Amino acid sequence: MDLILKGIVTGFILSIMIGPVFFVLLETSIRKGIRAAIAFNIGVLLNDILYILIAYVFYSQVADLSEGEDGSVLKLVGGVLFAIYGVANFFKKVKDPKVEPLDAVGTAKGYFLLGLKGFLLNLANPMVVFYWFSVLTLGSENAENGGAKYSLLIFITAILITFFSMDLLKIFGAKKLRPLVTRSLLVGLNRLIGIVFVGFGVVLIIDGIRFLIK
Repeated sequence: MDLILKGIVTGFILSIMIGPVFFVLLETSIRKGIRAAIAFNIGVLLNDILYILIAYVFYSQVADLSEGEDGSVLKLVGGVLFAIYGVANFFKKVKDPKVEPLDAVGTAKGYFLLGLKGFLLNLANPMVVFYWFSVLTLGSENAENGGAKYSLLIFITAILITFFSMDLLKIFGAKKLRPLVTRSLLVGLNRLIGIVFVGFGVVLIIDGIRFLIK
């Protein structure tokens, strides 16, 4: 029970940390609806699980990667991808919702593509695997104190459930804004997302270059 509570608290703290994917999640909820945003979020969740498995199975390698040149290369690649996505989103054309209705998905293929988008956006961020590596380190310490055979699994599961539940609240909250959506708001949202992704990409690129030139 102690590990579950620690997992819930950790998941809550992590969920209120705003990253690039957060803005896309809100945009998807506003523009395409709750089901579309959940599909996108499931893709992000699946990628998180993949990164957790990588961090767990290759624990020592990830530790070395976080400090080595390969980690810097990953940051450079991820930074460039984020910057490209940000620029594309900044200049993306927006329809007037008063003239044309907001996007609707309605097909299994559409939901799958949204899930894939969430998966790939999270995959493009190399900091996620280092982030989960840190969480696993914290979980390992708690598991040792707890002594249960599946303590780490319980801890991580509690974090992911809390994470996903908080994202659902964000999705439903964003959906409430849909009646207030105007073309100007959508343009502003696109530009905000573009700036966030470009900014995050630049930070990754600078961080990667800084290590390589040491």
